[in-house]
Amino acid sequence: MNGNKMLPKQLGFSLLELMVALVIVAIFAAIAIPSYQSYARKSVAAQAQQSMKQIATELEKHKSRNFNYLNFVTTPNPVVIPNGATGSAVKYEIVVKDGDNTANALTSSSSTGQSWAIMATSKDEKNNSYVMTSTGVHCYKQGTSIGFDCSGAKSW
Repeated sequence: MNGNKMLPKQLGFSLLELMVALVIVAIFAAIAIPSYQSYARKSVAAQAQQSMKQIATELEKHKSRNFNYLNFVTTPNPVVIPNGATGSAVKYEIVVKDGDNTANALTSSSSTGQSWAIMATSKDEKNNSYVMTSTGVHCYKQGTSIGFDCSGAKSW
């Protein structure tokens, strides 16, 4: 008897088909992940700018009640983005200083309290740090450091 047996039909995928599918998924991931990271950075930066503007509004309310900015304190101090984050989860740290002497907080006895400066420092080297002052200066610079004088920074 000549054994003309039919081989059972194979189910599943060949190694080549799996490798092609894996390459396609890898290409999509290579495109999508950097795009998502950029979107996430922009979102956090927008939160920092929004917080700075809210603090500026609170500063003006404080001045309208007290005729100066002395003894203004943010809660928490410093403000962090995202709110309530600690440790490596902090994306931005926002501080308020005396605009005439940025080494002093507005609670310092040597503060004049006639102007203010707000700095939002990014913890991500690929994101922007921001400065905003009561004199109308708004600037940003990529990286984790920026000076209150805005040297090397761009306006926003």
